[in-house]
Amino acid sequence: MSNTMEFEKIYNKGQAKLFKNQYLEYLTKTHPLVIWGMYMPIILGMLYYSIFQLEASLAHALLIFVAGMFFWSLFEYLMHRFVFHYVAKTDKGRKINYILHGNHHEYPRDKQRLFMPAAPSLILASALFSSMYLVFNLSGFPNNSFAFFPGFMLGYLIYGSMHYAIHAWNPPFKWMKGLWRNHHLHHYKQDQRGFGVSSTLWDHVFGTMFDLKNEKEDKEKVKELMY
Repeated sequence: MSNTMEFEKIYNKGQAKLFKNQYLEYLTKTHPLVIWGMYMPIILGMLYYSIFQLEASLAHALLIFVAGMFFWSLFEYLMHRFVFHYVAKTDKGRKINYILHGNHHEYPRDKQRLFMPAAPSLILASALFSSMYLVFNLSGFPNNSFAFFPGFMLGYLIYGSMHYAIHAWNPPFKWMKGLWRNHHLHHYKQDQRGFGVSSTLWDHVFGTMFDLKNEKEDKEKVKELMY
């Protein structure tokens, strides 16, 4: 069996229908501002709690916060590579894969599915915070989770926004062009490379980065891929 997501055609218009039930289908869609509006109060609230209630020093809280953001970048890479691009061997597994990520590869310009929808996002975020709290608790520093998790979630928001921007606009700065090219090549050439979205760091570390110097760029094709 192939270890890639193979589709007869990649559609640059339209969107996949994931569920027959219209209400379940509605819950698979969201807008970036909804997710930012949902998580920013949580991020700010936890940071406030960490500094003013748990009395962590500002320097300590910021250090743990940045560590959380850095950890997100690794988590993003590993999830994208080993979970989203896991190739199931059963029909049910393939259906789950398609709902999680395959639909995005078949309809990469579907703006309503570039962020994880609110309901599953909150469930997953709750599970992740509980896991982080447990790990920090076992290490003897449970309070660190209240600064680490906000950093992790800000990393997620930046990732989601970058993902939206990559599919929507040209890179705003020349130094960001490699990031854009890496992800477009992931979609339109080889989906087993270029797993980093908000950063190419881990693609470089794990050897999955495209050789951008040797990848010819079709400027007219790139224009077609913009919203």
